Amino acid sequence: MPSPQAERVLLIDPDTRATQRVEEACEQLGLAVSSHAWPLPDRGVYARYSLVLLYAGHDAALAKERLRTLQTHSGFLDTPLLVLYDAAMAEGCSELIQAGADDLLACEATTAELRARLTLQLRVRNTSARMASHQRSLALMLEITQTLASSTDMQVILYTVVQRIAELVHVDRASIVLVPDENLTQGYVVAASDDAALSNLRLDLLKYPEIRHVLGARQSLTIDDVGTHPVLDGVRSSVTGLGLSSLTLIPMLFEGRAMGVLFLRAKAQPGALDAEQIGFCQVLAHATAIALNNARIFQTLHDGTEGGSRTRQDAEKRLALLKRYADVFESAADGIVAVDEEARLLYANPGAYALLGYSEQEFGIGSSVLQLVVEDHRRRLLVLQRAFANGTFPRNVDVRVRCRDGSQMVIACAFSRLHGQDSAILLSFRDVTEARRLHNELEHTRNFLQSLIDASVDAIVAADMKGRIILFNGGAERLYGYKREDVINKMSAKQLYPGDGARDVMRLLRSEDRGGVGRLEPLRTEAVDKDGNVFPISLTAATIYENGCATATFGIFADLRERVRVEEQLAQAHKKLELSEKQALLAELAGATAHELNQPLTSVMGYADLLIRKLDAQSPGYRAAQVIQDQAQRMAEIVRKIGRLTRYETKSYVGEQRILDLDRASETTAESDERSEP
Repeated sequence: MPSPQAERVLLIDPDTRATQRVEEACEQLGLAVSSHAWPLPDRGVYARYSLVLLYAGHDAALAKERLRTLQTHSGFLDTPLLVLYDAAMAEGCSELIQAGADDLLACEATTAELRARLTLQLRVRNTSARMASHQRSLALMLEITQTLASSTDMQVILYTVVQRIAELVHVDRASIVLVPDENLTQGYVVAASDDAALSNLRLDLLKYPEIRHVLGARQSLTIDDVGTHPVLDGVRSSVTGLGLSSLTLIPMLFEGRAMGVLFLRAKAQPGALDAEQIGFCQVLAHATAIALNNARIFQTLHDGTEGGSRTRQDAEKRLALLKRYADVFESAADGIVAVDEEARLLYANPGAYALLGYSEQEFGIGSSVLQLVVEDHRRRLLVLQRAFANGTFPRNVDVRVRCRDGSQMVIACAFSRLHGQDSAILLSFRDVTEARRLHNELEHTRNFLQSLIDASVDAIVAADMKGRIILFNGGAERLYGYKREDVINKMSAKQLYPGDGARDVMRLLRSEDRGGVGRLEPLRTEAVDKDGNVFPISLTAATIYENGCATATFGIFADLRERVRVEEQLAQAHKKLELSEKQALLAELAGATAHELNQPLTSVMGYADLLIRKLDAQSPGYRAAQVIQDQAQRMAEIVRKIGRLTRYETKSYVGEQRILDLDRASETTAESDERSEP
């Protein structure tokens, strides 16, 4: 018996002769079978089916009409359509393939044949489904990557993540819960897929043991049945009261610390997410955790750049009047020191001592600033000294120094010649240790996201609104044969399509026909490689918006050449099956014909032999009896050949006509008979 979650097969207008064998084949494959008469109701039968079998009867025209009707129903768009046909309609089968049938099954086929054909179609469907799922995942990853890279609005990032995750894995709600401390007593829902305005909704985590469990274990948790899972023992009634069937919680980790969880809830969907879906959500949860941390990075870098720029400008204005405005240096928060060309200290403001932790007695006038620089940065400072001697003063130089307490600090330094003092160099610096650490993390994040794009087996290409290619991953290099350095900012996306293919794609992307404006669901089209070869592809595309304006487009291209080859093999297998069915019918007809002719032929030959024996050889009837006997024996030989038919062979007859060649069609069996004779 099929399992409660078995894949489903729909039989439409089933023929009683074939229904039993189809049901037997489906039962052996673990498939659940449902039957429904034509016409189908407006709703109620459009649940997700793995296969649809339509009984064609004897009317090929009616079958084609019903095929076209099924293809317009959204519930069957990605479902293979198979047609059950009678032997009498074999000649019209090719028209059904052209009308959209994915395969044809003879009503007379055995259970084993039906099982084999159903298995093949399920494999093709599952392969296509995996490809489509993979493309959707890559498209989502690319979209979120673009959002993470182009937006600093945390609310926009978080809502985009949960909304697109909910769409991809088909859950009722995806949300992000952040936990500010390690006490695990309080959390905040900062984004939810079903509420764009939701932000910072406070949660009492004592009422959410599943969240506390995931944060404590730092591992994902899948609850495929909220009614029985032990983690929910204390809150089961409140969870079931919401009508939930399954939960999936994924920790958001950054440097080993759990920042929160990605919380996925489903009502009508039975069971939990599969391993591929969970793995994809884990990657996004990690990337989002990095983005949450980097929200501080952008702000810190922004503030630091502006603040540093203002400090340096002010410092340069004050340097010319050092003696008159020395009190300004005394009150500055940044460290300001004056050194000679040998790096000996001439002056240091209180800000410099406060940042480094030294006193004036510990690091006074005449001390070498080189002793503060850590060994691996000492060479950098010597290079700076030579630059100072030549009157060259670099800006924004990072130097690692050793503080009074033994810790190390990265300082950003700006240099200038002290006005009126050729031998004195003014140096202003500030602590950028944290800013540089955050900057490195940001670079790591960007490199990580770029690695995800390059790791894709499919081609990923992005272009600006003028069509100029700005992204070309490793998969695109393999698919098209170009090197990315020869493509980026040098080629147009139009060159990746034959003819007006690019224009057609952009037209669909701007329409609502396939996914809505700005999105293009998987489309089967053609591409052209570097050598001019045209080949089939599956394309998923989207438009990237910044501040409501379209700035770029991206597409994911999957090579369909292997799939087309499989489809061609399937078509050839179908032709062979049709030929075998013809041969079987011919052999059956031949056997019946031979059986019916044998008895009268035996009587004719018997009577002819009797006449020959009774008549005198000189009598007029003797010759006639011999002719009857010879022709009857000839006819008997023909009947024997008909009875041995094993294949369908023809020969030329009159003009372009061809007739059955009995000698060739029966020679295999005849040879076999000869070999079996003692």
